[in-house]
Amino acid sequence: MGMRRRAGAPAAAGSSFARDRALARNRILVGDCLDELRRLPDRSVDLVFADPPYNLQLSSELLRPNNTRVDGVDDAWDKFSSFEEYDRFTRGWLAECRRVLKPDGALWLIGSYHNVFRLGTALQDLGFWILNDVVWRKVNPMPNFRGRRFTNAHETLIWAAPDQKSRYTFNYEGLKSGNEDVQMRSDWLFPICSGPERLKDEGGRKAHPTQKPEALLHRILLATTNPGDTVLDPFFGTGTTGAVAKKLGRNWIGIERDTDYAKAAEERIAKVKPLSGSALETPPSKRAEPRVPFGTIVELGMLRAGSALFDERRSVRAEVKADGTLAVPGSRGSIHRLGAVVQGKSACNGWTFWHYEQGGKLHSIDELRERAKVKLGLTAERPATTLIAAE
Repeated sequence: MGMRRRAGAPAAAGSSFARDRALARNRILVGDCLDELRRLPDRSVDLVFADPPYNLQLSSELLRPNNTRVDGVDDAWDKFSSFEEYDRFTRGWLAECRRVLKPDGALWLIGSYHNVFRLGTALQDLGFWILNDVVWRKVNPMPNFRGRRFTNAHETLIWAAPDQKSRYTFNYEGLKSGNEDVQMRSDWLFPICSGPERLKDEGGRKAHPTQKPEALLHRILLATTNPGDTVLDPFFGTGTTGAVAKKLGRNWIGIERDTDYAKAAEERIAKVKPLSGSALETPPSKRAEPRVPFGTIVELGMLRAGSALFDERRSVRAEVKADGTLAVPGSRGSIHRLGAVVQGKSACNGWTFWHYEQGGKLHSIDELRERAKVKLGLTAERPATTLIAAE
């Protein structure tokens, strides 16, 4: 993952890295990024994660105050002759990624201040629809040795869909549940890759200068893919994307032209043990569940017209109408609209706001919606819970 050379000989004949397109999934394709992308079929992957060259534009080596050399990124594969050359390269591989993405797929990019703004412009010019930018705030960033700028303590990720109409995957409920029932925010706190996770070469140096932490990819793949999906990384490096994808039950395709990186990635991924199917289960998306209007609850006789609904504190009382609307003195509307009106808010989830009375206790009307789904054959009955219709 990270920055790769743009030129160089492809893998030698007889390499262990197969190029058989029928077996492309869960394989490293060794070769030039653009060449390998062009060989992939249209609409064949569910997600792209790309950590492209940053184009750092370093004119000399970076030294610490004690004149020791900083082990940073000064490799030839990060050098471009001009912004124009970098932009042509960027638009070329992004256009190919948009072609191989399924219509309801998505793409993640990561970059620094050196390149992320150019990446964002290219995305929008090519027709991608930007969903979020996410700030990865580093717990342990590299200091600014010269003391002439702020310490660069974050990188920016861009999450985008192929176009505005894409029905991309977002496992909102799972993310929220794992975040103490609070919506996941767009500022993420992770350490940079270090310790045993950092791959080293035979000399004990970093195998790759921009290896990303597995925790970062873990969150991305859990959030925006499902088990069995195929994830493409066109700048595969030492294989963080493939390692995490394998662990989480996703398929992967890696493109990498540096044979040393590819070999390290292949050895790394071979050691990964996938999680069990039960460990990968996530809460179903509410947006993907069958839709049952509140009027259906009334039509099925689960709530009678004329009965009362209350907020959780019984401070508001509304009457159920025969057409499935609710009314309070001076106002009438849907469960959502009226819930917002009585609270003085612009929006409200009426299913969780309104409650019916049963046996002297209040119950959320969302329970009735779940029972209605069973009666309509939209979902299977849950044996652990018995729902009682309001009289």
